[in-house]
Amino acid sequence: MAMRWEKIVHGYQVTLYTVENRRHHGKQLSHWLLEIMREMNFRGATHLVAAEGIGHDHRFHSWHFVELADRPEEITMIATESEMQALFDRLAAEDVHVFYAKFPVEFGFLGKAAPTADGSPRIPCRRQP
Repeated sequence: MAMRWEKIVHGYQVTLYTVENRRHHGKQLSHWLLEIMREMNFRGATHLVAAEGIGHDHRFHSWHFVELADRPEEITMIATESEMQALFDRLAAEDVHVFYAKFPVEFGFLGKAAPTADGSPRIPCRRQP
């Protein structure tokens, strides 16, 4: 059985929803969001592109071979409450309009090679015979 090295952390899993043609500061919104999360030292985020979906405006969004700009996109991340609040504050300051879903989660790392709390790799100790 894998050994847990890092303490259990409580926080949130948040998914941001947008479409490919949305822009912020001249960049694709999803890419800009990932850059902001990297700048803010988030542990990670996943960017997914969907084939089709229905937006909050009840419009059908999908990709076409001729036009890919309307593809639905999701960015999902897991962070502590304070990290998530800092992100939401930044998005509010930048006046970013984006739909989100937020769920409470427990997270951490499993295994002997799990990183430490500061993200650096852990060097497993060998047991003496």
